[in-house]
Amino acid sequence: MIGQRESVSGAHFAFTDRWGGVSAAPYEELNLGGAVGDAPEAVRDNRELAAKSLGLDPALVVWMNQVHGADVAVVDEPWGERPVPEVDAVVTARRGLALAVLTADCVPVLLADPVAGVAAAAHAGRPGMVKGVVPAAVRAMVSLGAAPERIVARTGPAVCGRCYEVPEAMRAEVAAVEPAAHAETSWGTPALDVSAGVHAQLDRLGVCDRAQAPVCTLESDDHFSYRRDRATGRLAGYVWLD
Repeated sequence: MIGQRESVSGAHFAFTDRWGGVSAAPYEELNLGGAVGDAPEAVRDNRELAAKSLGLDPALVVWMNQVHGADVAVVDEPWGERPVPEVDAVVTARRGLALAVLTADCVPVLLADPVAGVAAAAHAGRPGMVKGVVPAAVRAMVSLGAAPERIVARTGPAVCGRCYEVPEAMRAEVAAVEPAAHAETSWGTPALDVSAGVHAQLDRLGVCDRAQAPVCTLESDDHFSYRRDRATGRLAGYVWLD
């Protein structure tokens, strides 16, 4: 259920795998995405299971309506009955409020400044990385008192540069914005490494405490991958502060 979990100075980071939930094929088992065709009651149950396994109140987890953009929402409470906004990053200065990001090949980015008590979760696919969703999230954190040199950054399972094949023109277009994303597949064709691009952006922003999950979603049967399966569930990354 929780494939990776880490705590740093009161900041908590967790990434799920696909197991331990109630969803039926092709979303088996722990699909946490509510917009992929799975039964809503299964997604609700899965979100409760995942939250409780982390010691979180499911009602205090903030989700996003992700659209591959760079907009950021600053939050201090769950959405409740309000519409979930179309954003690709959420930032909070409320300790105990968990932020969640959904992925199935894109890069889930979790950020926290334990001293300032500011956290962020961002969805960085190829379009969002190019548009600068991660720098936008860091700027929002700084506006709430965070300092880049104190931010702890963790990126989760995502499709790797050896597997993310793209047309040469697309690679050139992305690399013109973020050279670190330039990659080649293991079979010698043009590719992109979005995780490398995200980490290069964080490095330029002065975020030094960074780590990247070693898992490639396309290669791992324990993780959902849209590029591999098309009809599939979604993984989640969670970040919160004591």
